[in-house]
Amino acid sequence: MKFDMGDTTLTQLTQQTAGSGDELGALIKQLIVAAEPLEGRFNGAGKAAFDNFKVHADEITAELNSALHSILGGQSGMNKSFITGEVTMADDAKQTMGSAPFDAARFRGA
Repeated sequence: MKFDMGDTTLTQLTQQTAGSGDELGALIKQLIVAAEPLEGRFNGAGKAAFDNFKVHADEITAELNSALHSILGGQSGMNKSFITGEVTMADDAKQTMGSAPFDAARFRGA
């Protein structure tokens, strides 16, 4: 199995996730606003469910935003690790090549 990832993959993923988080927050706010005209039109279990939704809408929004921020933090950490690993690998390769005896590999006549 081969895993190949471009050097901008995690950066793009983080940007897309941040954009999705902003969009999700806006959609939840739109849902709350759209539901306002329905207030007072329910009775019984429907009213209880609607009231529960209204009471917990801000809490749900905060929890979703918190979860998305955690995802963004994880993506950022992965990106930092990936970049650090790439730089370390390049530095190690340069150091190893610098100490390799390339003169012994020359094939010229005496």
